[in-house]
Amino acid sequence: MNTPVPARPPLTHVPFSSRALPSLDPVPPPWPAAFEEVGTARLHVRRTPGSDGVPAVYVHGLGGSSTNWTDLAALLAPVAAGSAPDLPGFGSSEPEKGFDFSLQAYADVVARHIETGFPGAGGAPVHLFGNSMGGAISLLVAAQRPELVKTLTLISPAVPDLRPDPRRLSDPRMAFAYLPLVGARVRAQLAALGPRERAAQVIKLCFADPSRFPESRLDELTEEHGARAGFAWAAPAMARSTFAIFRAWSTLGKASLWSVAPLVKAPTLVVWGREDRVISVKRAVRTARAIPRARLLVLPRTGHVAQMERPIVVAKAVLGMWEHVEAGSW
Repeated sequence: MNTPVPARPPLTHVPFSSRALPSLDPVPPPWPAAFEEVGTARLHVRRTPGSDGVPAVYVHGLGGSSTNWTDLAALLAPVAAGSAPDLPGFGSSEPEKGFDFSLQAYADVVARHIETGFPGAGGAPVHLFGNSMGGAISLLVAAQRPELVKTLTLISPAVPDLRPDPRRLSDPRMAFAYLPLVGARVRAQLAALGPRERAAQVIKLCFADPSRFPESRLDELTEEHGARAGFAWAAPAMARSTFAIFRAWSTLGKASLWSVAPLVKAPTLVVWGREDRVISVKRAVRTARAIPRARLLVLPRTGHVAQMERPIVVAKAVLGMWEHVEAGSW
């Protein structure tokens, strides 16, 4: 006699937790950071204190850093202590010699961080978060190392989206920055921009409503962009990581991200901003359907970084998933 297969819950049925959340007023500063050895890599990692429960690991996107998770991790800290590494080549993490900047190389680093970053846990599974490129990286980790991932939250993950749309760039000139002949001149023009102007461009691209970005956060991002301007490895890392994403998007067969997604066993929450200009919300349903235990939350008036633009809504949805996973009803 065949055992009936339980029906999959409605894709967009996302329960929200009623748990009280910490206040984000005043705006919390970035969490304390330190350099940590992760295999042969030396990563700049920010950690937030929290409970003794299942820890959370936060993976930022292309051009981002660990500070992209400050608010969401602060909201979740009473339930899950968090760690957010600056990926090699971003934030303050200098890439080691020979690092190839592929999504797989990044996934290997994140997996090692999960294995070694929580003394006493012995590589026990974590709540894994990823945004944009970090979402694609987290997808690979969850598919390849299921024993390391208890739940997965993907926020506008960088699944294949090959639209030739210059509005997806913080500065349209970036499309020409690495072309022969004109590339050097364009890179010089971009380098001439001040840190605050570059930071403001990023927020204009990633937020549906840039006015929601606190002035103190813009000050922090300006300081971060100013510091990165002094790192000789920063621009090459950005360029090589960008090309690696396009290579991954062009990959077919078993190595395609669309083929990887069905291998994810962890309960998954997919979050997308309806006004995401970087990775189209048109990819949201396909992404959530490809992952066996995923549900989809599409947020109106939200762009590419929902964890920054709508941290309270995202936190309540994440907590709702965790509560239903513990109850066996996800």
